[in-house]
Amino acid sequence: MADAFRAYRVFEEDGKIRGRLVETDLDAIGGGEVVARVAYSGVNYKDALAATGAGKIMRRFPLTGGVDVSGTVVASSDARFAAGDAVLVTGYGLGESHDGGFADYVRVPADWVVPLPDGLGLRDAMAIGTAGFTAALSVVEMERNGLRPPAGPIIVTGATGGVGSLAVQCLAAGGYQVTAVTRKEDAHAFLRAQGAEEVLSAAALTMGTRPLEKALWAGAVDPVGGDTLAWLTRTMRRGACIASSGLTGGIQLNTTVMPFILRGVKLLGIDSAQCPMDVRREVWSRLASDLKPAHLAAATRTITLEKLPEAFATLLRGEARGRYVVQ
Repeated sequence: MADAFRAYRVFEEDGKIRGRLVETDLDAIGGGEVVARVAYSGVNYKDALAATGAGKIMRRFPLTGGVDVSGTVVASSDARFAAGDAVLVTGYGLGESHDGGFADYVRVPADWVVPLPDGLGLRDAMAIGTAGFTAALSVVEMERNGLRPPAGPIIVTGATGGVGSLAVQCLAAGGYQVTAVTRKEDAHAFLRAQGAEEVLSAAALTMGTRPLEKALWAGAVDPVGGDTLAWLTRTMRRGACIASSGLTGGIQLNTTVMPFILRGVKLLGIDSAQCPMDVRREVWSRLASDLKPAHLAAATRTITLEKLPEAFATLLRGEARGRYVVQ
């Protein structure tokens, strides 16, 4: 293991947040029982907010960015892991309060580490990453509440983003009928290729104003929030579930109790960052088997650490399609 290695560190300087590629060492990064040589890290919308200061994500500075990581253990003082083990980490404050995956090496608490499941490679794990884990957790939680493919169409909002595009793939892999919603008119063919049977233009949606609109959807994966989530509550079928995981459309939810008490609609909050380890392992096992996205290669672009600022800018402009991973 090298004494010095590269890391994309974020600094607070003169009241501004700035990120840059620097040389660092293990003494300068977070503590933990497991040290891993990083293979890949996903690039998420949250990473872009954190590294540019567009959102108040990081809780201390300087800090290495990257909220997820896959790699190979090089040292461990915890008996559960040994040198050579392929592992991954998502959530738990990685890249927010603990040095993250945008580096050649990462050191983390052993309790955060998930053994790479059979059926997934290190690159695929980060092509899925936090976004795909959130998408699959959404599916698993809806299934815990009774959702099955025969129930009817499942709608995915923000469908060209990280969570949305991977939710389309996971649901299609699980045998569900998927309707994707996007505001990108040139992305319809892309979404059909990911497994969507129907693609709706967000701009063309008639959201209505009544407390209950026509019941359309048996389930929903919503990383958007705001008015989109409010519309979903009004258009779900009886007993349907909405998995809410994001807020790109706003944090306010203007709805009524009527969908919940007259149709039995269930609003499920998806917290992928602090998900319990037993559920975390279950979801990753599903991602390596029946929920494994079938089009990861086509939906993923590999970049270097030097290209992170460009990826952040693309994500913040809302122009990303699919996923970035850093090698």
